[in-house]
Amino acid sequence: MLEVGTKAPEFTLSDQNGEAHSLAEYRGQKVVLYFYPKDMTSGCTSQACSFGDLYPQFQEKGAVVVGVSKDTVASHKRFEEKYGLPFTLLSDPSMEVLEAYGVVVEGVTKTGRTTRRIVRSTYLIDEEGTIVRAFGKVKAKDNAQQMLDELG
Repeated sequence: MLEVGTKAPEFTLSDQNGEAHSLAEYRGQKVVLYFYPKDMTSGCTSQACSFGDLYPQFQEKGAVVVGVSKDTVASHKRFEEKYGLPFTLLSDPSMEVLEAYGVVVEGVTKTGRTTRRIVRSTYLIDEEGTIVRAFGKVKAKDNAQQMLDELG
């Protein structure tokens, strides 16, 4: 995880519609940037739907919600459409951004194979692009409310 008080790493990734988004385009707004393992899984669906349900309240507080995983643009589009998600989902198949934000960990399977997985994590980034809150190993169903509470 990155430290509170540091500049959030810049990035440009494609969203569920294939359009490029960079962190810089959100300057002047608070950004809830959440990283999750995989579209359509139970925990990730619970988390995304919670953010979707509370999205109008995030907007009222001047914040945008952006989800990031290693899934493809096409996978994100199916996820958005199936659950009516009103926010941006960014695709990072190279995992460069996931690594830059410190949410990738290595582990070893029971068979001895080395694997890399994404730790469900969320950052609150202020209007100037500075990380003001950082949460690792968040609970999927509680994360959206937790972040809304952080906004005050």
